[in-house]
Amino acid sequence: MTIALFLVFLALGAIAVLSPYRVRRLPWPTDPPDARDDVARAVSSLRDLEFARAAGTIAPADYARLRGTLESGAFNRAPADARAPAPVRTLLIAALIASVAAAVATVTLPRVPSLLVVVHGEARAKASPRDIPTQLAIADEYAQEGRARDAIATYQAVLALDKDSVAALDGLALILVQSNENDGALVALDRVLALRPRDPDALFLKGLALYKKQDWKGAVDVWTIYLDVGEFHPAADMVRPLYADARSRIGR
Repeated sequence: MTIALFLVFLALGAIAVLSPYRVRRLPWPTDPPDARDDVARAVSSLRDLEFARAAGTIAPADYARLRGTLESGAFNRAPADARAPAPVRTLLIAALIASVAAAVATVTLPRVPSLLVVVHGEARAKASPRDIPTQLAIADEYAQEGRARDAIATYQAVLALDKDSVAALDGLALILVQSNENDGALVALDRVLALRPRDPDALFLKGLALYKKQDWKGAVDVWTIYLDVGEFHPAADMVRPLYADARSRIGR
């Protein structure tokens, strides 16, 4: 939700900045001309005018009028509206910058809250090394961050405090299955199922570990129970085609 709101506000800001130049075609500020050029031309013209007066080729009245005009134009410049239509290239560059900012935000923002949670959790975990809920929370965060070694070490620390912690055993088994350490995962999962024979997380993971080991019959036996007790488990939709495949392999 935070990311979506950020991107919406970013897009609205870009539109607000760029739309005056796109919709109403307001003039785009340009660099003012160098006043020194006009002064140089006026000085040259005044010098020519003085030569004409000295040569007697211009009437005194015309001389006075022209000199006043040249001096006024060179040294009393009215502010010019030095504007031009907004260049298309500038608008495209601005739009590109906005797009890049949105892309960076999309990649970066989701990590910020997670990193803050990890840092805060680590501080709490160090302050309360025997607080099992806190240790489990930081282990889960490590797992989500892909820090498998830290997660395993933390789950094992919890199991040292409580060897029957189902949450720690399930979390440890999940990492081991993801790492193709299926035999180690099965040891942890069998302990869970000894405590809770119909635990849906453990049944799902045990079936998956057996499936990855190509123990089709074992996977079918475990997942048959799983699909009965875990009909609405988040992994049920993923298991069903694998379950059907395992059954076909043993001719059921």
